[in-house]
Amino acid sequence: MYLGVDYYPEHWDPSLFGEDIEKMKEMGVNMVRIGEFAWHLMEPEEGKYDFSFFDGVIKRFKEEGIAVMFGTPTATFPAWLVKKHPDILLEDEHGHPKSFGGRRQYCYNSKTYQTYSLAIVEKLVTHYQDESGIVSWQIDNELGHEGSDMCYCGECREAFHRFLERKYETAEELNKRWGTIFWGQTYNAFDEVPVPKPTITVHNPAMMLDWARFRSESLSSFAKMHLNLVKKLKGSHQEVTTNLPGGFFGKWFDHNEFSRELDFVSYDNYPVWGGLTKPVSPAFLSFTLGFVRGIKRENFWIVEQLMGAQGHDIIGYLPRPGQAQLWSYHAFAHGCSNMLYFRFRGMNRGAEQYCLGILDADNTRSRKFYEVQEVFKEVRKHEEVFHAPIEADVAVLYDFDNVWSMRIQQQSSQLEFTNELMRLYQPFHDVNVPVDVLRYDHDFSSYKVVLVPVLTLVDDELAARLKAFAENGGTVIFSFRAGMKNKDNNIPFGEKAPYQLKDLLGIEIDEAESLHGGQHVSIVSADSKTEASGSVWRDLVRPAAAETLYTYSDRFYKNYAAVTVNKFGEGKAYYVGTGAEEKVLGELALSVLNESGISYIESAPGVEVVIRGEHAIVMNHNDEDAVFEGEVLEPFETKILARSKGGHTQ
Repeated sequence: MYLGVDYYPEHWDPSLFGEDIEKMKEMGVNMVRIGEFAWHLMEPEEGKYDFSFFDGVIKRFKEEGIAVMFGTPTATFPAWLVKKHPDILLEDEHGHPKSFGGRRQYCYNSKTYQTYSLAIVEKLVTHYQDESGIVSWQIDNELGHEGSDMCYCGECREAFHRFLERKYETAEELNKRWGTIFWGQTYNAFDEVPVPKPTITVHNPAMMLDWARFRSESLSSFAKMHLNLVKKLKGSHQEVTTNLPGGFFGKWFDHNEFSRELDFVSYDNYPVWGGLTKPVSPAFLSFTLGFVRGIKRENFWIVEQLMGAQGHDIIGYLPRPGQAQLWSYHAFAHGCSNMLYFRFRGMNRGAEQYCLGILDADNTRSRKFYEVQEVFKEVRKHEEVFHAPIEADVAVLYDFDNVWSMRIQQQSSQLEFTNELMRLYQPFHDVNVPVDVLRYDHDFSSYKVVLVPVLTLVDDELAARLKAFAENGGTVIFSFRAGMKNKDNNIPFGEKAPYQLKDLLGIEIDEAESLHGGQHVSIVSADSKTEASGSVWRDLVRPAAAETLYTYSDRFYKNYAAVTVNKFGEGKAYYVGTGAEEKVLGELALSVLNESGISYIESAPGVEVVIRGEHAIVMNHNDEDAVFEGEVLEPFETKILARSKGGHTQ
């Protein structure tokens, strides 16, 4: 197990190096990640390579028994490169190139940048391919983060045209699929198609979805160029990864397109960031880790784990004593296998002076130092627990095409995909049921329950797989807007919604209403015992074969269903036609769990329990004491408990 820190020796006076190694060893470090922002140091002038600084650094770490993950430095190119080739800069939607001075300002489709970036990687990896001290390579840094996934330059426009020609072959086919007859947008040739810079009103949504797919392909192609080169040149003892940033569904790329080819997936885990007044919720944090684990359905690394407060300019919430420790244990509970903290020393110059680390500018051992030391000590004691499999009977599905379609046409000002995924995910998390987070193309036939949030775009193949899942005894829970469009981002003609899902759900949707901020609709259970509200959206559902569980209660639409269930083969399909409040989905989740024979664990609010093998990892996310089955947990405390026969299940 590798436990360590992100370290930037080039930032500090060489006289500190020996002191830093002593502190690292005292803390329990056996790996450091270095190098990912040091291109200029390695190539101070074009074609003049110098790796001597890192030769000495790696030699010393190797002598001390500390392994190295080396980051290829292509996220921050040197000033001499942009001076000579300003065309490498990405261009915003107004035609303005980004300025040198930040990071990731390059265009993925720039042939010039591809050439130079691959050259430094080739020299670097070749130089260290036999270095036993380097056990892993990280390509680039947080690909696509902070808006770097979008560019509208001339090279991107030409590449977009090639992308469209490969997909459609003829302009006639594109016109047909996109519906360009509308607003007279018909094209005679692919090079007439614009990139979606600002226009009057909006662009064609079919074109916008293909643009999103193209952006994802652009980033993924760049990543694969670098991944393949490193794999070709690296030593046999070395592995390759890259670090994924958060905000998955706010990105214009599909992480699966390149991450499945990594030796292992890595993630940068920040429960708080600049401007946040409180951390993200425990359920949201669990979901993010499930997303990362779900890419390859394997345990993953965290190569940036937060310890101090963070922010480039506005600083976020200060983790309370013990709280960042809790987030570390939480990450291991959800599939992290190796962890590096960001960062060993907080920088006292430059843009990240307020991205605090383990040691601050005062250069003293604070509580953060001792918290990390304790995590390393305790995790090593329980390494076997964290290697035990995570066994889930429930999965939640996502599709980036679907996410991008909703970003292109939001439909409701309150509609945001992650929020709707969490609406279905949260009730299962509340009773400590593990939920795998999977792209739709994974095989989900072995699960008992599949959650499908706002799956607006559906093709025949996915519809057939969902039907087969239910026919064979599985339970599917859909939320509103399911099956409303095809994969061209267009509404089918001549059928009632939800089109390919009608038989599975046993419903038809007559009309729908978008709900905005402050708007709610009232719903009531079929037995009139439960009244609740819905937000964001409402589908006016007319049951065919389905049973009505909730109806709308207002005078105009009280004859329409809001929540239904349909028996389909040996299984069931639920439809939640509005943004139902927590108590409705909580009751539905418990009913489904009991019917499906899935064990769950009741715990106090804020107390999370994760089962790994013969142990329960119990985490108190609260800032006050909590009790679980007679065990008192202090604020932010984690306990690892052996399970008695039958476990803690209810």
